[in-house]
Amino acid sequence: MLPTADELPEVLLDLAVPHEDINALVALRGRLWADPDARRLLDRCVDALVRDPGTVRGARFPVLPEACGELGRCFFVFVCVAAREHVRAFHRDRGIPDDVSRRTLADLGRHLAVHRRARGTRGLVEPGWLGLHFRGELYQLGRLQFQRAVLGGRMGGATAAAGHPAGPGDPCLNLHITDFQGPLTPEACDRSLDLAREFFARHFPEDRYETAVCHSWLLDPQLRHRLPADSNIVRFQERFRPADGYGTEPDDTGPVAFVFGDGNLPVAELPRRTALERAVGDHLRAGGHWYGGHGWFPL
Repeated sequence: MLPTADELPEVLLDLAVPHEDINALVALRGRLWADPDARRLLDRCVDALVRDPGTVRGARFPVLPEACGELGRCFFVFVCVAAREHVRAFHRDRGIPDDVSRRTLADLGRHLAVHRRARGTRGLVEPGWLGLHFRGELYQLGRLQFQRAVLGGRMGGATAAAGHPAGPGDPCLNLHITDFQGPLTPEACDRSLDLAREFFARHFPEDRYETAVCHSWLLDPQLRHRLPADSNIVRFQERFRPADGYGTEPDDTGPVAFVFGDGNLPVAELPRRTALERAVGDHLRAGGHWYGGHGWFPL
């Protein structure tokens, strides 16, 4: 299902791939197609990705060695491109509107931009993450992304203990906040949640999505002491009820990568241009750490 060299540019543009990457990816396609081992790996990855579309099982891609160079960094761009028609067919079978399908799969281009900001090169930082999009498990609805998932033991235990009708093993929607999508305003979040309630009830009626969950450093309660009370992030946090029982290992590289682009930047050199940059950097410079937060709320 890999498009020809002549067809590829239009497909890449539909996936929001940056214009400056188009010619290089067309050239890489030629290298891939001329390598029998690379073609076999492409077939295996695509077959694994499109098997049982829409089922909630996630997707895992092999890690390619650095010696593969640019072709290795971009290999999973071609996996996604080759899987595109499969997931579009799944979307059509579910009656999913074309604009939702298009915006969801266009996250491929955003991830290329994230990689360039972090590494200064062409590639994908976390290629396996895009498997959720190209399997029909995750959807872009307004400002937020919604991943079809199930409540685990800890989160489901927290919801059940609060008297919520959903517990471990029940369907839930995992919320994801992406970069390059504008401010995380309460109004934008409200619109996304309204879209999600209607979208999943209509297109996945066999599941009852009664719970929204989020696992993110953006739910670290320390942010409330570093940001104004009316900031978008603090107001986003206020939607959630915390879930306990998770590990307490610090995660400093995640916030640095999200805010500054590269999780390996020296802490002492982090800019202080915005309130969020000052909050993240000053906390680390003061000897503090950031932690993943875990929360939920009823849909």
